[in-house]
Amino acid sequence: MGIAEETANPPRRVLIVLLGAIGDVVRALPLLGRIRRAWPAAHLAWAVEPKASPIIERHPWLDEVIVYDRRLAPWSFAPFLRAVRAHQFDLVLDLQRHLKSGITSLASGARDRIGFAAANTKELNHLFSTRHIAPQPNLRLKLLQYQAFADSLGLPAAPIEFGLLASTQERERADDFLRGIPRPILGVILGSSWPSRLYFPESIARVVLTLARPAKGTAALFPVLLGGRAEAGIAAEVMRLLGELPARDLAGQITLRDLIAIFPQCAAAFGPDSGPMHIAAAVGCPVVSLWGSTAAERSAPWGCAEFAISSDIRCHPCYLRDCPIGRECMWRIEPERVAATIRRAISAYPAGIRTSGALTPERLSGLP
Repeated sequence: MGIAEETANPPRRVLIVLLGAIGDVVRALPLLGRIRRAWPAAHLAWAVEPKASPIIERHPWLDEVIVYDRRLAPWSFAPFLRAVRAHQFDLVLDLQRHLKSGITSLASGARDRIGFAAANTKELNHLFSTRHIAPQPNLRLKLLQYQAFADSLGLPAAPIEFGLLASTQERERADDFLRGIPRPILGVILGSSWPSRLYFPESIARVVLTLARPAKGTAALFPVLLGGRAEAGIAAEVMRLLGELPARDLAGQITLRDLIAIFPQCAAAFGPDSGPMHIAAAVGCPVVSLWGSTAAERSAPWGCAEFAISSDIRCHPCYLRDCPIGRECMWRIEPERVAATIRRAISAYPAGIRTSGALTPERLSGLP
């Protein structure tokens, strides 16, 4: 099907296959928005795993979520594929690049299945697509790599927007979590899915202690520690190192959906490469991101690339989940530099970052 034909006869039923990482799902939301604007009558569905599903459940641009429960694998895979097949999709966009997503795309029965070029895939994923987008530079921002799918379909340019909206109940929960806390608030993102990405409790505490003192023309920041149950240990150590400094520890108490309501109340946030980092940027919170094993050129949160910090070490980025040299890259990120960058981010975006903007050549100039 050519671009002219797609424009004249848009598909009725479209499936996005992006099963995995929370940050990837967040960065694909602007593609969803671009499709919705171009094809307002289409039925749009998304295949996803449980970890990232809260991001897109009840999303205003999406009609349906099809969940593959990886926790019950391999027994859950066949029923999941049957559910995908039953929807009779016309078009599938495989954003995942792996064997599992390729099989999902093929199982859909859609005649038109678009995926990444062979050079950008793993596990022979490209063999399951009927056509491919242009090869993408490896260090191009992932968000823009996803936008290339809309480009290949000839869809009109659209604002980069994420559509992440907290419900009334979620906003009320956030108010309860933050009740009594003086403003401005500093969101402290503790965790990441890779151990090699984690910043050290000692370094986190030094950043917080530095920002708890008012600087010239700036207010003291009140720290709120954010993470899941897995980050409870890091949070406890940070709280110990902070001593008598007032702080609010929410690690293990909050959900992904809670973050959508909490981050808009933060003057800024900081932390390692993670899903919450992308959620923060998507809802307009300036983010200072810390990079060791992965590269900001590929994964910096949208609108916050200028606040990405990495250390000068030859092995960066290594893309190893576990570091064989004790996360030296993260040790070399000086807390004083992080604190200064947070102050700069707040000064640059006192009312929050802009999370939209037309995909014009001028907008894209200078981006990887």
